[in-house]
Amino acid sequence: MTKKLKVAVLFGGRSAEHEVSLQSARNVIEAMDKTRFEPVLIGIDRQGAWYLNTDSLALLNSENPELGVLNARSQAVSLVAGESAGQLVRLQHAGMAEAVDVIFPVLHGPYGEDGSVQGLARLANVPCVGSDILGSAVGMDKDVAKRLLRDAGIPVARHVCLRRYEVNDTLLTKVAEEFGFPVYVKPANMGSSVGVVKVKELSTLAEALDYAFQYDTKVLIEANISGREVECAVLGNDQPMASIAGEIVTEDGFYSYERKYIDEKGATLVIPAALDDATFERIRILAIQTFRALEARGLARVDMFLSATGELFVNEINTIPGFTSISMYPKLWQASGISYTELISRIIELAIEEHQLKSQLKTTGH
Repeated sequence: MTKKLKVAVLFGGRSAEHEVSLQSARNVIEAMDKTRFEPVLIGIDRQGAWYLNTDSLALLNSENPELGVLNARSQAVSLVAGESAGQLVRLQHAGMAEAVDVIFPVLHGPYGEDGSVQGLARLANVPCVGSDILGSAVGMDKDVAKRLLRDAGIPVARHVCLRRYEVNDTLLTKVAEEFGFPVYVKPANMGSSVGVVKVKELSTLAEALDYAFQYDTKVLIEANISGREVECAVLGNDQPMASIAGEIVTEDGFYSYERKYIDEKGATLVIPAALDDATFERIRILAIQTFRALEARGLARVDMFLSATGELFVNEINTIPGFTSISMYPKLWQASGISYTELISRIIELAIEEHQLKSQLKTTGH
């Protein structure tokens, strides 16, 4: 009998997207093929402590992720680098907890999607689902990602990235004149629309910036693109493939945190989007180009705008997209012929494949 691979599912974390992670983790665990994989649940609290949650399948309040909490009775552990790859160590009572074969970070935002956990996995010599350190960090930072996309000839919305010391009334007036209204104010390193404000007039722009600076030291002001919001899922390493495209329809064009994860009626996900075959193909090609330009691996969701004139603009990439019951990434693959369980299996297989490839690289000059 083939030994089951132990998959450490990381959830929670220090990010403002903590509750979203709990929702996503529950769905990943439930969909995982238990004949091949044994999930090892590791909850990370808001202070960054890791806990081995052996009895925490009921992770959260299913009706409202904002009420989700971790199991406080669980034992504290840490992933360490040593002779045994993927070794978890108990902290309260010194000793080995168990070893894991793969890390599956279901962590959205900073300290999980930004290269932090990926670096830890690299040091511990254990495969990690998704992009490596560079791809994760680049995908998280909207400012750097947009620079790389522009360099690759991939269209993005007009924007300016500011640090707090650069903000003054003269600059804001100039930006307003160039971009017009509405504009979107976004923390550079955050996801799930956390900290994002749709600004409709100059008088509220400074206030929106102050709010966004609570989440990051860099903030983007982005021009509005009038059109449709479409998303495409990507899966693979060297030969990535793209799903069909879906469309997000909201009353005011703003896909907020609540609409993504709490209010199932807050937005309509149209899968597949009502588009012609040629546009579908353009979206797929652009999604894969974006995936490669930003050094993504394994999986990602690429979000775009389709303007009224038919132009496509890349909004952002999500290297650990949501896996909640109303998330677009798994729904797009289900509509493309890949079940949720098969999708989770492929994602894990891609992580192992990537780890094996990198393990063959030389680490000395001889």
